[in-house]
Amino acid sequence: MPARIPSWAWVGGLTVGAVAAVVVLAVQADHGPHPTAGTARPSASASAGARPSATPRKPAPPAVPPGTGTGRRIVYSVGQHRVWLVDASDSPSRTFTVWPGTVDPDPGTYAVSHRLAATTGSDGVQVEHIVYFAAKSGVSVAFSNAVDGSSPPPPAAGKQTGGIRMPKPDGTALWTFTSAPTKVTVVK
Repeated sequence: MPARIPSWAWVGGLTVGAVAAVVVLAVQADHGPHPTAGTARPSASASAGARPSATPRKPAPPAVPPGTGTGRRIVYSVGQHRVWLVDASDSPSRTFTVWPGTVDPDPGTYAVSHRLAATTGSDGVQVEHIVYFAAKSGVSVAFSNAVDGSSPPPPAAGKQTGGIRMPKPDGTALWTFTSAPTKVTVVK
C-alpha cells in the first residue's frame, strides 16, 4: 500500500506553489509594458467634466499685421511669406504661408487688376487661380497655385519671377475671396 501524505504537507505544497506563481507574475509585471505609467490621474477635487485633450492644441495663427487698413482685403507680408484674407469685419478668415518669387512688391496698397483662371508660369509649371495686383521692374506680381499642388522649383539663375505661389487649397480660397478691385496691402 502506498504511503499516505499527511494533509498538512499537501496544503503546505499548495501554499509554496501559490507563492511561487505570485512571485513569477510580480516579476513579469515589473518588466512588462506600463501603459498607464506617466499618466496623471484626476484627483478627487478635479472637475468631472475636465478631460485631457487627445491632440495637442495648434498655436494661434499670427495676427494680421497692424497698419494694414480696414475692411475686406488681402494682406501679404513679404518678410513672413504669409497671406491673410481679411473679411469686411476686419477678422482674418484664413491665413497661410506662400512661396514668393524673386521680385517682391514694394510695401503699399494695391488693387487686384485682373484674374486669370489658368496659364503656364514663367517656370514652365501649369498654374491656376492667378490674381494680379502689382508690377515692379517690368515684372507682374500675382498670387497663384500650381495645378498639381507642388511648390515652385528654384528659379533659373538671374531669372526674375513675380509669382507668389501657395498650396492648392489656399489658392482656391484666395481665388474665391478675390474679385477686381479687391484691396491688397503689402507689408515688410
